[in-house]
Amino acid sequence: MSPRTTVAAGLLSGAGVAASVLLAAVILLPDPGLGVGPSASPAPSGGVAASGTPAASPGSGSGSPEPSVAATFGEALFHVGEPAPELNVPQVGGGEIGLGNLDGQPVWINFMQTTSPPTAAEFPLMSDFAARYVDTGLIVIAIDVREEEGTVAAFAQGLNATFPIGLDPDGSAQADWDAVALPVHFWVDRDGIIRAGALGGIGPDAMAEHLSLILPGVDVQP
Repeated sequence: MSPRTTVAAGLLSGAGVAASVLLAAVILLPDPGLGVGPSASPAPSGGVAASGTPAASPGSGSGSPEPSVAATFGEALFHVGEPAPELNVPQVGGGEIGLGNLDGQPVWINFMQTTSPPTAAEFPLMSDFAARYVDTGLIVIAIDVREEEGTVAAFAQGLNATFPIGLDPDGSAQADWDAVALPVHFWVDRDGIIRAGALGGIGPDAMAEHLSLILPGVDVQP
């Protein structure tokens, strides 16, 4: 047999072996889509998923609804149901703002800074609510954090703010209230208990909803 014939025969033999190995692999290896293998295990019997959460069954009832994680987190974040911390700060234009002097009155407190876009949008809404519900005893207060009085006064004047604004030059009041993000709102009832809280960027509907919690019996409209 010539060398050329020998090489050709070897190539054909090798190709046959490779084809046999490939065919065996296709037949014997499992389909990855079935989830069989170390990277995906079938769920154990009893309908419990790998996370430990019971799997939902068609037609099964969900039972009584429970408070959502977000709602629970929100209540903890804003200390809802707890007595409001003390608040004593100088007021823009002179004087002082003291929460202790407002016992028996519902109070809406907004921690803010003039550089925050939501604050510019919320101030006119807050002024409107303050004017419409003044007869209920509602007090609306803004507390500016770490800014100069002149800056705050010009900002408030430009937006025709009608409510008092306090100054928290060192951030101590912000820390006392856990006002971790600015702006942030707190609604305090006549007994000095925080009944609601919200991060800034809310509109009149949310404001009215939270206000109704500290103005029981009042039909609060957005």
